[in-house]
Amino acid sequence: MSDIKAMYRTVMADHFPPEMTITFGDQKLTYRKRTWKLPDSKGEVIEMGLRYGENPGQEAALYELVGGHLTLGDCRFLEPGYALTSAIDEAAMVQAGKHPGKTNLTDVDNGLNIIKFLQKKPAVVILKHNNPCGAAWADNLAAAYDMANMADRIAAFGGAAVFNRPLDKTTAELVSQNYLEVVAAPDFEAGSLDILKKAKDLRIIRIARFDRLQHLVHNRFVEFKSLCDGGLIVQQSPLNAILKKEDFKPAVATYQGKEYRCRREPSEREYEDLLFGWWVEQGVTSNSVLYVKDGVTVGIGTGEQDRVGVAEIAIYKAYTKYADALCFKQFGMPYKNLELEILQAKRDASDKVEIDLATREAKGGLIGAAMISDAFFPFRDGVDVGIREGVTAIAHAGGSVRDYEVIEACNEAEPAVAMVFTGQRCFKH
Repeated sequence: MSDIKAMYRTVMADHFPPEMTITFGDQKLTYRKRTWKLPDSKGEVIEMGLRYGENPGQEAALYELVGGHLTLGDCRFLEPGYALTSAIDEAAMVQAGKHPGKTNLTDVDNGLNIIKFLQKKPAVVILKHNNPCGAAWADNLAAAYDMANMADRIAAFGGAAVFNRPLDKTTAELVSQNYLEVVAAPDFEAGSLDILKKAKDLRIIRIARFDRLQHLVHNRFVEFKSLCDGGLIVQQSPLNAILKKEDFKPAVATYQGKEYRCRREPSEREYEDLLFGWWVEQGVTSNSVLYVKDGVTVGIGTGEQDRVGVAEIAIYKAYTKYADALCFKQFGMPYKNLELEILQAKRDASDKVEIDLATREAKGGLIGAAMISDAFFPFRDGVDVGIREGVTAIAHAGGSVRDYEVIEACNEAEPAVAMVFTGQRCFKH
């Protein structure tokens, strides 16, 4: 066992070059490898790059774009000077904890990718395995963190929390009650670091260029996908077209000469949740469906092959996370621990019955929630499962030959469910 633990703490020597140049015809982009002078597990300061890749035994390197300007067709890609995650140096690494690995930094990066849209209010995104497990915004940072954490308290364990405001003492106290791998914020208010640093392995990162996130909303970067044969697929990064409620499109479709139109427009509260959900969707692995209510994710379904299936999985997660949150607040323990103690005759089964009944009555917190899909619903079955749970507003790409069926499902609901189209999908693979 000690050897296994040592494997996760060992910093690998990588053999990637200090600089990398990529040529696009007669244009070149120059990248510089990021290394840090940090103490290793024995306390000796060493200069190394990433601890390892996705798994121990995989060498990896982080590169920052430092030179070159790329224009292809009518697209001018991001230029040097806007680095965020790739610009993290020793000064930004307020506490290094264990030497950073690939997944730590890709979680931070995807958190920034989502939170760049969530600037209107204090917000936090908690990520695990490069997917959000909870996201929320509120009137203050502590409330946003508590909401995001309780949205999926189990998945948040060992995750990365990315904040859009300087982290204050109240929020730091809440963070310190959980086990996180990474906390990243634009800054840290007086006294907050003393609280966070009690967790010696926690990586505490100051994102010094947080103000540049707004620039990334409107500009593309080059995406590389490596194939198992050594080949590459290169593409433009996507641009999110839905930045305000007016960017949504009416849910209208024509089938066999008849026009179908959603008969209810979202309320202001629903529009806000639809926007929030669509912005969080930008960082969720496809196929995905998520539910949002009052500025916090209720259930997030990720990476499934069929859309109705992922809608159902997100509902299942909403129920299980709601029950766990109730159990934790009422009994101070996870729901699974409650089940175990009942099996061991240490606790009366009525405690579980009470939690289960409250969860069913609240439908896992889904009553009044917004439902967001990263692409169109090919059949009405996907929206039907959400409507049955009390969803009141839906956003998806539109463009299916059966859009009329999906519109009918919303109009047939009692009361009618609002729906809007985005006019674009946001697949992320």
